[in-house]
This record gives sequence, C-alpha cells and structure tokens, in this order.
Amino acid sequence: MAIRTILVHVDAGPACARRVEFALALAAEHGAHLAGLHVRDNASLPFYIEPSLEFIEKQKSWAAREATDAKAIFDTAVAQGAQGPTEWRTVEGDVLRTVAAAARCADLTVVGQHDPDAPGYFTPATLAEDLVFAAGGPVLVVPYIGAAPKLRRVLIGWNGSREAARAVHDALPLLLRAEQVTVLSIAAAGADPQAVPGADLCQALARHDVPAEAATTVAAGIEPGELLLSEAASGSADLIVMGAYGRSRAREMLLGGATRSVLRQMTVPVLFAH
Repeated sequence: MAIRTILVHVDAGPACARRVEFALALAAEHGAHLAGLHVRDNASLPFYIEPSLEFIEKQKSWAAREATDAKAIFDTAVAQGAQGPTEWRTVEGDVLRTVAAAARCADLTVVGQHDPDAPGYFTPATLAEDLVFAAGGPVLVVPYIGAAPKLRRVLIGWNGSREAARAVHDALPLLLRAEQVTVLSIAAAGADPQAVPGADLCQALARHDVPAEAATTVAAGIEPGELLLSEAASGSADLIVMGAYGRSRAREMLLGGATRSVLRQMTVPVLFAH
C-alpha cells in the first residue's frame, strides 16, 4: 500500500520543528498529503482536586499559547519546505484519544520521542508508546535530536512474531525506496542463533523488489533493544523497523524490554507496529 496520508503530531516542544521538517520531506518523497495536528488539552485535574478559577484561566492561557506556538512551527516549516498539499488542525480534547482517532484515517503517523530534559507542555511523556497500541496502524517515532529525511538504510528487528511481521508489512512503502535492508535476527544468550532465521523474510521481500539480506546475532549480556540500537549505529541505519510489545506491556514495564529501551535510547527514527 502506498503512503498517501501522513499525520504528524505538532506541539510547541524544542524538537518539534525537526519532526515537522522530517514529516514534510517524507510526504514529498511519497507524494503524500501531510496533516499537522495539535491537540489543545486543558488537562483536567482528578475529581478530588477542585482547581481555583485563577488556575483554570492560567491553564487555558497556557494551552492557547502552546496552540499558537505549535501552528507557527508548522507554518514556518511548510513555508520553507512543503512540496505537496498540507493542512493544519487544532482540536481540543485528550491528546492520546484525539491523535489516535486521527491516526486511524492516515497511512502513517509521525510523533516525537519524549525528551526528558524538555518542558512537558501538554504532550504526555508516554504518547509515542501509548499510540502504538491505540493508532491501529504504523507509528514512526522521530528522535528528539532530529533525523535524516532520506531513509535509505533500514534495519529490521526480526523475531518471527506477529508484531514484527505487521511492522514489516506496514513499512513496505519505505522499504521499496531503501538502498539497503538488513533483516536482523537476535537470539537470546544460549539459544540457537538459527531458531528464527531471516532468510525466508528476505526472499519474500525480494519478491517486492526490496534488496534485503539476513543477519544473525546473539544477545549475550546485553538487552535485545540495546543490541538492536548498537547494530543500527554500527551499520549507519537511517530507520529501524520493529514490532512493539511482543509480550505483555505490564511485564515489559516490570522486567524491561526491547520496545521501552528503544523508545528511551533511540537516535534514528523507528517504525513501530503492534
């Protein structure tokens, strides 16, 4: 399936301009319509806290200012780099629910990695990972340090799971434009490295004219997500494609896992699917 509609979440954070520029370049390459979405969230407090009228008015003022700043970021990026149709939306509501609803009518949703050192504004710190569950389609997370607009070297994290297969199929429009695709199977320490071979997937991708090669490594003394990031860095990958939360989210939160470690430490864009 071709990418014809891209949704990008826009806030007033310091990394947002780079995210919008990335989304604009991606839309131009795929001849896609780009929709910028800002959610004006008045951040209602828990029922047991009764805010003062002064607090409510300040909160509305903050939200209005962020909406104005977000639109300015989007408009500036569009004026400098748009090569196709764009639109701007400001919607009032819950951030996750609003972005997820819009994402279900898009082919690809672009959001930003949480920056722990940046002001929070009204964007939840867990928006990216929550959206992977809620969007119903692929979510491309852009690191807050920015990203190259051309996704020519792609690393696929492959474990044979349903989530990984979904991510590969969702990424096909991007893989078709890649110059190098590596299907990396990561075996746990002590496991058979050939237990989840990537050769079959490479053959299937070749039938789509995707140039893919298989590779295998063993996660000995290193968490799989960290190993995937290390392999991406050593191979100068422009994009990682991976399934998200192959085991229960609660278990991964307690014990750690590839999804959460990649979201925390990523330095290149990652396409997630669940």
